[in-house]
Amino acid sequence: MERSRVRDGIPYGTLDLLVLKTLGRGGTMHGFQIADFIQQTTESVLSVEEGSLYPALQRLLMHGWVTVAWGRTNENRRARYYTLARSGNKQLEREVAKYHRLAHAIGRVLQVT
Repeated sequence: MERSRVRDGIPYGTLDLLVLKTLGRGGTMHGFQIADFIQQTTESVLSVEEGSLYPALQRLLMHGWVTVAWGRTNENRRARYYTLARSGNKQLEREVAKYHRLAHAIGRVLQVT
C-alpha cells in the first residue's frame, strides 16, 4: 500500500527550535534552503510557510541567535543568508532540553490507561 503524505502544521513553539537546529548543522543558509531542509528531513510531514519562517528568522536575529549577511543564490538572486551565532547554539541546547522535557511529559500522559 502506498504511503500517503500527510502534511501537519508545525507544533506551536517549535519553529525556532527547528530553524536553530537546521542552522546548527553548520554552514549558512537562506530562507528557502531552511524551509526546504525541514520539509525534506521530515519527509514532507512538516512544511514551513514563508509567513511563519521570515518572522521567526527576524525574531531569532533580534535575539542575537543568528547572524545575517547578504549573498547570491545559485540562480544569482540576492538573498539573506543566516548563520547560527554562538548564543544561538546555547539557545538551541535550551530549546532541545525543553522539547525533550515536554515530549516526555506528554508521553507519560498518553501511556495512562
